[in-house]
Amino acid sequence: MKQSKQTYVAIMAGGVGSRFWPGSREARPKQFMDMLGVGKSLLRLTFERFLPICPAANIYIVTNAAYRELVKKELPELTDNQIIGEPSRNNTAPCIAYTAFKLAGLDPDANMIVAPSDHIVLQEEAFRQKLVQALKFASTNDALVTLGIKPSRVDTGYGYIQFEQTPENGICKVARFTEKPDRETAEQFVKSGEYLWNAGIFVWSLKAILNAFQNLSPEIYQILGQGRGQYNTPAEQNFMETYYPTTPEISVDFAIMEKAENVYTIPSEFGWSDLGTWASLHAECPKDAHGNVLQGDAILALETSNSLVRAPNGKLVVVKDLQDYIIVDEPDVLLIYPKSKEQEIKQVRGTVSTRFGEIYL
Repeated sequence: MKQSKQTYVAIMAGGVGSRFWPGSREARPKQFMDMLGVGKSLLRLTFERFLPICPAANIYIVTNAAYRELVKKELPELTDNQIIGEPSRNNTAPCIAYTAFKLAGLDPDANMIVAPSDHIVLQEEAFRQKLVQALKFASTNDALVTLGIKPSRVDTGYGYIQFEQTPENGICKVARFTEKPDRETAEQFVKSGEYLWNAGIFVWSLKAILNAFQNLSPEIYQILGQGRGQYNTPAEQNFMETYYPTTPEISVDFAIMEKAENVYTIPSEFGWSDLGTWASLHAECPKDAHGNVLQGDAILALETSNSLVRAPNGKLVVVKDLQDYIIVDEPDVLLIYPKSKEQEIKQVRGTVSTRFGEIYL
């Protein structure tokens, strides 16, 4: 596969991974951790996944300003200009618009891939082939393209994309987006065969996405457009710290994708998982004969099945008579929670913050 110097990648790496608490913390979120036990962080794996698509010099990391040093440690190949440190967490629409303006200052005719930093892709070559297909379409059409994942189960943790059933060269027009439906609705979506999971992986030309912001989210466009001439210069950081926090806090799905009429999707299967929760980690990791994922060198699981137990090496952990549980042992926090109720962990983290302050976050 030939690298394209007109393709840029923006990797979103600013989240705190609240559904992965207490493993993922404010000071070191999950994207900087070796969650899979392969010796590389999720961010490092994501970065390497895109190297056959474009040069390392064309890969930009969008993160919280507090994580700049963590990014440098994981990706020493990058220059300071390739690490965009947000001074505030304003969701995905402002950071994507900011990055698009920044890249347009380097090459206004370029194409842009946006991808999260914490996803798993088991079939990387198939993934890259879909990206090449999307890039070809986006470079010759005024189109906003998203990779849609064919659902493998009913899941309420994902957004869903309804797509038209008459694809052109494997690329389908998007009818609508639905954010995280209830279980009954999700069951209907999956049964119909008309919906895909929204993986949050986008492909478009810089012209198309900036045009979309200008027409559909003019406030963000106006605020960040003031920085033309300052992006990629020593003045950029001061501009960002002054103006970025004033942008609306909104996702790109709500700001752009749900409003735009030129949205397309490519139905895809490449062994994808967003690795958003402990149960998704359990699903992706090797298991023992009883379906347990045991992360630690001294774990004794007796009459226990379909559970995830994560503990520090050198610490003996004994569990008995547990089915479908999550056990995460950190130096200052022990979590024992039913796997079927894992979506509650984000709220539990909030309760911990209210009761005990931020010391355990």
